[in-house]
Amino acid sequence: MIESLNTNSPIYMGAERRLIEGSVCMFGVPFDATVSFRPGTRFGADAIRSVSDGLETYCPVLDRDLEDAPYCDLGNVEFTASPEEVGEGITGVVREIVEAGCRPLMLGGEHSLTPHAVRAVYETYPNLLLIQMDAHADLRDGYNGQVFSHASAMRRCLDFLPAAQLIQFGIRSGTREEFAEMRAARRLVGDALQLAEALKAHAHRPVYLTIDLDVFDPSLFPGTGTPEYGGIDWPEFMRVLDVLSSHKIVAADAVELAPQLDPTGCSSILASKVVRELLLTMR
Repeated sequence: MIESLNTNSPIYMGAERRLIEGSVCMFGVPFDATVSFRPGTRFGADAIRSVSDGLETYCPVLDRDLEDAPYCDLGNVEFTASPEEVGEGITGVVREIVEAGCRPLMLGGEHSLTPHAVRAVYETYPNLLLIQMDAHADLRDGYNGQVFSHASAMRRCLDFLPAAQLIQFGIRSGTREEFAEMRAARRLVGDALQLAEALKAHAHRPVYLTIDLDVFDPSLFPGTGTPEYGGIDWPEFMRVLDVLSSHKIVAADAVELAPQLDPTGCSSILASKVVRELLLTMR
């Protein structure tokens, strides 16, 4: 599967274009076939890469530098237009990365991609904890006739992942039924302090962190298909990473950047910086 990736895409900063043992391995999935409002997330992965050269390799908050952390960018998953084909491609690539002793970092693309990656990681880590950072609950059983919809990402994960192994952070939009479910399960957290408290029951679990970038407020991140006001700011995101720094993040993704919706380019830069901080936190 890795051999079939399209390597003609841009590359993230100084990443190697080959799998490096023990590294964080990025790959992109330019797919947005189930979007329900504004399309464009298929351009997200390459936009994240294209602006990455404008960032420093060093993060002063984390006091870490990418020059000290092995990471690679393997290219993009290729497919036709079938969600099933996309899912098979993602699962195969993630499975190979994990089996090689590396940590996958998927760049979206839309959030419907996440369950396929989580499933592959869950095969190796059955005690996996999934942490969702998002504006939306994504717990619908289907949307607009699609079972694998961006509005169903967490529901599809719960098809195989035990409900107690999901924490949902920053959710501020969803149906009455979705919020009733999250509250009843006590898995809805609103800030970094609440996340730290919730994680006390999961101290030794490996973590998959999925970041739907619309978790950020649209005033900071307008370049997304379904913006929702009331989101987090950058300092709160860094507080979340500080909480997660004592946990083992074995896989992650960053999805739902639609770069053409923000002509300033600032959304792409924010998304690229999120990826840098993930690379540094996952090392």
